[in-house]
Amino acid sequence: MNIRQAKETIGNTVRSYLEKDDDGAYYIPAVQQRPLLLMGPPGIGKTAIVEQLAAEYGIGLVSYNMTHHTRQSAVGLPHPADREYNGKTVTVTEYTLSEIVASVYDCMEDTGKREGILFIDEINCVSETLAPCMLQFLQKKRFGSWQIPEGWVIVAAGNPRVFNRSARDYDIAVLDRLRTLSVQPDLDVWMSYAQKDGVHGAVLSYLAFHREHFFIVRQDKETTEYVTARGWQDLSTLLFSCERLEIRVDQDLVFSYLAVREIAEAFTDYYMLFRKCRQDMEKYGNGSAAGWGSWLSVLSSMAESSDSQECHILAGLLLEKLGTAFARYAKEEMLLSLGAQRFEETERTLKARNTDEEPLLLVLGLLEKWKES
Repeated sequence: MNIRQAKETIGNTVRSYLEKDDDGAYYIPAVQQRPLLLMGPPGIGKTAIVEQLAAEYGIGLVSYNMTHHTRQSAVGLPHPADREYNGKTVTVTEYTLSEIVASVYDCMEDTGKREGILFIDEINCVSETLAPCMLQFLQKKRFGSWQIPEGWVIVAAGNPRVFNRSARDYDIAVLDRLRTLSVQPDLDVWMSYAQKDGVHGAVLSYLAFHREHFFIVRQDKETTEYVTARGWQDLSTLLFSCERLEIRVDQDLVFSYLAVREIAEAFTDYYMLFRKCRQDMEKYGNGSAAGWGSWLSVLSSMAESSDSQECHILAGLLLEKLGTAFARYAKEEMLLSLGAQRFEETERTLKARNTDEEPLLLVLGLLEKWKES
């Protein structure tokens, strides 16, 4: 499946796992809520779709990359504790609260959200000492003696061994307790996200012209070559920065993001031509209502005398201008949503203090007025 289908599948699963009956109990008990395991190449947006879903559903999100963790941080630190068995006191080993489980509780306390997604990335690339703990986590939703709180859906992600030599495979006993989603790169799906996100027009138009360059991973004993969706996205961000700061873009800079030499060379040449076409257009309009008509008129005139590649560049200029406007609008919407969320958190915190202090009552009154407006 592609990343859009994966997002839809995860979203439907989250909705199913968090559905409750009239008594407030989950229809699907936690023991039957299989963790979702996203397996796919690096850089295709596995982390991004989980972040988007948490924001869209208004639930919590705790994200961990397991390559940064040791057994101690995942399970907790051992400490001695006294217990009594058959009237006899003995010393046993117990563990402090898992850092990962503690982060879930911290998220619940900080946001007031009792449900959420616990996202574990690079789950099949952990160390030998941590691997048994991850199996226990996938099978029983716990780290050591600490259970993941009810209402938290587990989503994990990993790369197949062909993309990561340190990755390990799971046996059937583990896989039978998971819902595995195999995700493949899809240019058309990525382009729809990229256009809305305001990705650089040179990237959009180049990939429309060279679809075969979107995703490449080649490895042998001597060389490793790769171009990923993440590479294109990050290169786009850098190109905008270089243009603002008037930093020269050359083949070596591009190669650090697109690690296939012939693709880096081809895109660099294409980008230079794109910049020239944009500079020819910059004196016409500025995106305002009056400027758009003039800008589009010149664009159409240039297209009539352009070859195939130049037409792609002109289309890229149009996509870039539209994408920039859309991204600005989306950012404003996100800020409004974030402001409303922060407002609700502040109001909830103030009310939780349960006091009649005059300053607090005044603030609560103001918050009510701001909410109405």
